[in-house]
Amino acid sequence: VQLQASGGGLAQAGGSLRLSCAASERTFSGYFMGWFRQAPNKEREFVAGINQSGDLTYYADSVKGRFTISRDNAKNSVVLQINSLRPEDSAVYYCAAGQFYSILYSYIRSSNRYAYWGQGTLVTVSS
Repeated sequence: VQLQASGGGLAQAGGSLRLSCAASERTFSGYFMGWFRQAPNKEREFVAGINQSGDLTYYADSVKGRFTISRDNAKNSVVLQINSLRPEDSAVYYCAAGQFYSILYSYIRSSNRYAYWGQGTLVTVSS
């Protein structure tokens, strides 16, 4: 599956951004979807995940209450709504797809579970 992320940009602290990820695969609904981010000189980290049917979502503690992940299987897309932006949210954001079924946070937060990655979209938050 090919993934195309978009929606990044420059925003002020406290503002919002909406990141989108479009998938090429007609079997998109069979993939667990995740968003990761990587800031300069830092490791890639899990941000949010959503299961195949969209009824289970997972968030890193640092983004809970501010980020919302959703998916539209009919449109082969997943969205990350980011509110209350903070300068520390600045990073390249990647969407990723994995062919697994799991409800364990420890499992789905590992980047190694995801076989397919988008190219990333840059989010810069000014203070």
